[in-house]
Amino acid sequence: MIDEQPTIILFDGACNLCSGAVRFVISRDPHARCRFASLQSDAARAACAEVGYDLPASATPSTIVVIEGGRALERSDAVLAIARRMRFPWPVLGVFCVLPCGLRDVLYGFVARHRYRWFGRADACMAPRAELQQRFLD
Repeated sequence: MIDEQPTIILFDGACNLCSGAVRFVISRDPHARCRFASLQSDAARAACAEVGYDLPASATPSTIVVIEGGRALERSDAVLAIARRMRFPWPVLGVFCVLPCGLRDVLYGFVARHRYRWFGRADACMAPRAELQQRFLD
């Protein structure tokens, strides 16, 4: 059972793939259980500090971070946590939890290393539409 505390998704605000993934999650999260912030923001640093997660100071974030249940998840664990929050059929991706995290993270790392080349990079973080503003922490 998933608790009703909001899940905080921290994403690379300059990454077109990440911004597209945020829009994808928003459209598949009918109960608005997810909140969002770019990894580059003060809101992300504050959310990470709250759970004792050391947010890397890199200018180019290489991971997605999900904060839920008082802990921070990253890479493939974060992706699977997000899938659990969306409506069917996305929670079915949870079957990949049977694979070792290291194996899942190899695939995650491959995509993360190539995301700017494949999807491009934005000059600024995405600006949410007015009706979605309350779902963004920054």
